[in-house]
Parts: sequence; structure tokens; C-alpha cells
Amino acid sequence: MGILYTNVERLLGACDTWNLSISLTKSFWGCLKVDHLGHRVSMDGLEAQPKNLESLINIPFPSTLRAMQSVLGSLKYYRRFIEDFAVYAAVLYELKESGIFEIGRSQLAAGDECSNEGRWTEAKVAFTMLKAKIATAPMLKHFDPDRPPVIVVYASKWAVSAALIQEYDGVYHPVTFTNRTLKPNELNYGTVEKEVLALLRVLNVCYATLASREITVLTRHSTGAKKGEEEILGMLAASITPRGEVEEMLIAISPRKDCRLKISTPPPTVEADEELLVASSNGSARIKKKGGSYSAVIWRLPEWTIVAAESRYALDITVNEAEYHGLLL
Repeated sequence: MGILYTNVERLLGACDTWNLSISLTKSFWGCLKVDHLGHRVSMDGLEAQPKNLESLINIPFPSTLRAMQSVLGSLKYYRRFIEDFAVYAAVLYELKESGIFEIGRSQLAAGDECSNEGRWTEAKVAFTMLKAKIATAPMLKHFDPDRPPVIVVYASKWAVSAALIQEYDGVYHPVTFTNRTLKPNELNYGTVEKEVLALLRVLNVCYATLASREITVLTRHSTGAKKGEEEILGMLAASITPRGEVEEMLIAISPRKDCRLKISTPPPTVEADEELLVASSNGSARIKKKGGSYSAVIWRLPEWTIVAAESRYALDITVNEAEYHGLLL
């Protein structure tokens, strides 16, 4: 109660300093949990709390393009709570983009058998699984700056995902999930390259949280693994699905993407005296500022230690030129 009293005093003092008013009839004091914008916030973490969870679970499969867009917008609001959200949503976005709704309605109205019945079935399965995931979404822990951040990366044939986790009493609990499906030109990437994509994704999403912090990356690939797979899975909280089970669940609804050119290459071999390095570069330019910046980073595997990093700014440069300059750094 002493901490609560102190916090209330500080809040009232700030309101008095800035001439802010508080409505007692609309305020709640001393609450252990607060519902805010579809989320429940507490000292333990952040929970998904839709205003009408029962209606969300029982919502029927959309039959029009506009209805699908509305539902996807609502479900996307909780993507941080769902592992591999992008994979589930990709099937529904494919239906939206290809206009299968209009095709299906016209064929059913004419009494013909819908040629997209398979995609309809997969979309309905993905839609049902997505609703179930939201209904059983885990609690996300608040990021603790005093605990070391750990990132678990995973790559499949057509998607990459990563989880930012932190250890509590010997168990890793999720802080946030990030994921995305692979582009056609990325399907040819090896396991290491895909895991780098997953790592870059979570670093981009959680930049403000992870900037200037030392992180530990757990990966299933032998190049970067510091611990055995069974040991890693044993330390994960029950809210994080084992990756083998995730791949089995998603295989039935995997997006029907195919690479433009299939290249069969043997798995890379690493000799004992070889040094493994990963290089990444990027560039951007703004027309209004009449200039752009470019940068490059080199990591050493398996520790993912930064060997070199450099960034520069140049005037009168395009986006393509900035990216090329980044490669040349």
C-alpha cells in the first residue's frame, strides 16, 4: 500500500502541476488489472482481452470481400500474441487478393462445383485455428530491462518466426512474437539465411527495446546452437508451442508459394579452421531531404558478435544507389 500511496501522490502532483483534471466517476484506483483497448494490463504482463470474446469465437467465416477485410483487421490487432500469425493470415489474404469470393459466389449461384473448394477448406481451417489462438492467447510478460533478452528464431520452408523471451525462475516466458511468410525469391534461401531473416525481423520490430543491449540467440541450426534442442524446449514456457508441432499443424494450410527457380544445392560444410561471417546491408533515401543513408553490418558465427558496422549519409542519392553503396561499405 505504501508504493500505491506514493504513486497516487506523484500522479496527483503531476496533474496539479499541469492543470489536469480527473473525473472520479470515470476513474478506478488501486486496481491490480486494467482493461485498455482490448488488452488487460497488470504487473504480471499483457493479455489479449477482446470486448466480446464469445462473439469473436462464434463469428462465421466471411462470405464477402469487405467482411473478410474487416475480420482480418480485427484479428491482426492481436498478432503479437500469436505464433505464426502471418502463416494463418496468408491463406486468408490469398483468398482476398485472388478474388475467390466473387468466383465462388458466381459458381455456386450457377449450380457449378467450385474449383477452389480446396482453398476454401484450407482457409476455413486457418480461420478456425486463428480464432482459437486468440481465445487461448498466452500472457506476454512486460520486458524487464534487468533480465537478459533471449531470441528464439525458427525457419521453415515458407515462413520465419521469432520469439523474444526472458527467463523467470528457470522458465522462458514470451515477451512478443514476430513472424512473416517468405517471398518467392526467399524460398531458395538456406536455413541459416532464413534464420537471419527471422532475427532481423524481431530486431526491427523490437528496436527500441533491444537497442544497445546484449542479446542471446537460440537457433535449431547447428552453426549457431549453443544448447541442445531438447534443453532449449525444456526451458520454454508451456505457452510457446514446440516448433516441430507447429510445422505439423501448419503444413495443411501452408501458402501455395513456389520459388521462381528451384536450385538443388548440397548443405554447406564448415571446416574446423574456417571462419563464418554474415554480412547485411541496407540503404534508404528521402526525396524531401534530398539525401539518403546506407549502412552495413558483419557478424561472426556462431556467437553473432559484431565484427564491423558502419553507416554513412550522402546527398543527391536514390534508394537504389543507397543500397548499392551499402553493399560496397
